[in-house]
Amino acid sequence: MIRVMGGKYHHGDLRGELVRVSLDLIAEQGLAGFSVAEVARRAKVSPGAPYRHFASRESLLAEVAGNIACQLADRVTAAAGEHADPVDALAAAAGAYTRYLIERRAGMNVIYADGLHGPEHTGLHEQTRRLTDEFVLRCLAVAPDPATALELMEQLFTQAHGYGTFQLDGVFVKHGYSTDLVVRKSEEAARAAIVGRIAGGDR
Repeated sequence: MIRVMGGKYHHGDLRGELVRVSLDLIAEQGLAGFSVAEVARRAKVSPGAPYRHFASRESLLAEVAGNIACQLADRVTAAAGEHADPVDALAAAAGAYTRYLIERRAGMNVIYADGLHGPEHTGLHEQTRRLTDEFVLRCLAVAPDPATALELMEQLFTQAHGYGTFQLDGVFVKHGYSTDLVVRKSEEAARAAIVGRIAGGDR
């Protein structure tokens, strides 16, 4: 997998440039705005040039999705690492997901996009496991049993994605919410869910 770090296009690294441009395109227009033709136009290459590096639209999108999963895992790890308490760390991880989604218009919606589930996309699957492992291990640390941990992880991803989507779709914007406020609300909702699962396991 190409790990895109930003910067300008250097001759001979068109493959990396196509991934970088794709990430920026999705950040601007969302997954619905992604197309190989538009990526080629923005990269200032011919419409057929991307296919010399990626066999199909899905191959390019899988490389992009792998970068998204990698970047998200890095964000989640950094945010959680600022907290010693496991509940606070897990809530911060959820908030980090929400912030990334708002900034980049990308999260599980791209990682699990149609056509990306085949065994040929090994880089994407490795990075997806890394991201989910960050959450599941932290959920296991606070949940009373593995089944509850998996349910908690599902709930946290759903809530974190939902808060980001509401901001992107303008629902929260109409209330004057800033990104920081939405992230804080996402973290508060995550903390409530975590505490609820812990209490539920004690009954």
